[in-house]
Amino acid sequence: MKVAKFGGSSVANGTQIKKVAEIIKQDQKRKFVVVSAPGKRYADDVKITDLLIAMGETYIKGEQYEGYYADVLARFKEIINELELDLALYAEIEKSIKTVLTEDLPDGMKLDRIKALGEDNSAKIVSSYLCKIGLNARYINPKEAGIIVSDDPGNAQILPESFDKIYQLRDVDGILVIPGFFGYTKEGKLVTFSRGGSDITGAIIAAGVKAEMYENFTDVNSVYTVNPAIVNNPKEISVLTYREMRELSYAGFSVFHDEALIPAIKEKIPICIKNTNNPKAKGTFVVAERELDDHVVSGIASDSGFVIIYVSKYLMNREIGFGRKLLQILEDERISFEHAPSGIDDMSVIIRERNLPPEKEEIVLRRIKEELHPDTVSLQRGIALIMVVGEGLVNTIGVAKQAVSAISNAKINIEMINQGSSEVSMMFGIKEEDLEPAVRSLYQSFFE
Repeated sequence: MKVAKFGGSSVANGTQIKKVAEIIKQDQKRKFVVVSAPGKRYADDVKITDLLIAMGETYIKGEQYEGYYADVLARFKEIINELELDLALYAEIEKSIKTVLTEDLPDGMKLDRIKALGEDNSAKIVSSYLCKIGLNARYINPKEAGIIVSDDPGNAQILPESFDKIYQLRDVDGILVIPGFFGYTKEGKLVTFSRGGSDITGAIIAAGVKAEMYENFTDVNSVYTVNPAIVNNPKEISVLTYREMRELSYAGFSVFHDEALIPAIKEKIPICIKNTNNPKAKGTFVVAERELDDHVVSGIASDSGFVIIYVSKYLMNREIGFGRKLLQILEDERISFEHAPSGIDDMSVIIRERNLPPEKEEIVLRRIKEELHPDTVSLQRGIALIMVVGEGLVNTIGVAKQAVSAISNAKINIEMINQGSSEVSMMFGIKEEDLEPAVRSLYQSFFE
């Protein structure tokens, strides 16, 4: 049996949901269907999740929320009308939104419940349409499915005891349509995963039922070697390992949530990334191991919006606990870091810019100076990271030289290099304004 997850673009309107239904009809093994909230119908459109968040935040602040409320209901009604479903479903959706808004709940809990409305109602619509066209389908709530998570709003983690409960879904007749993005704590509290967490739900269900395949349907034919927005018509990737996909997803490949790989990796379930609009395309397979060939580099990922904190102190390497103390300051201020490359007398910490607002920056820098007494401490914003990823990277001579030469040929200065902490990737830090020419030069070097 297979688990098929459909992203926001796949359920954005009635036309797309009809494509989803046809895909499910074509393969009886697709017993488990996980759906996102309706996404963008066109380039300048707004995702329903964004409307829900705006509605929730304005409602909690006591501001005018009615415009967002009307927009959310209009989107759901449009989909229901396009699919010619019973308007009783629309009344049910409207009631669910009103109930969550008026419930007496703490702000954080209320906002999580509001955010989850997109996926929850999307699943009800898809299951209703599958029944309408004659399939034996039913909506199943994540609590009923057995998705038990930690009490960490907006960043829930699946708990181990979930998987035995999810395995029991194998015995349920028909196609089960499950909303992505959220689960329930042991106490019955609804908690969401991180943004884009429907991928995580799909992987959790696939691991729980021990599926033969986890299919992730999106709006591209495959994973590309580089961001198509930067390089025109880049080469497609037919097979990736879990490690390669996780590195690429982390560093900016938005086609797949990087955390979603973890449940699938543990059960070694193959993943296939496919296109809802072109389901016959082969797609990209993500597997535990693959045969290596002459193309050492599988892909080049990039992302912007990083900060580097640089700390230097003579004989740092002899000062026991220096690194721990530095990271402890970040922990105390509830700031997560991405990378921490270091040398004999210096250490850099890379942080996502959104996690270090100016008021936190001032506190962190002051504490570093007062508590660690460094010779130098500096902070640089506007940093972009480029990841060159490939399974054979660590054992291949000359890849680092080729990458550095490509960036140098584009007349771009490298702010930081980190190679060795991962067997399948090397990382370069550059200024954000240099990102696109650097990526193009690397692509030309490795793939053309």
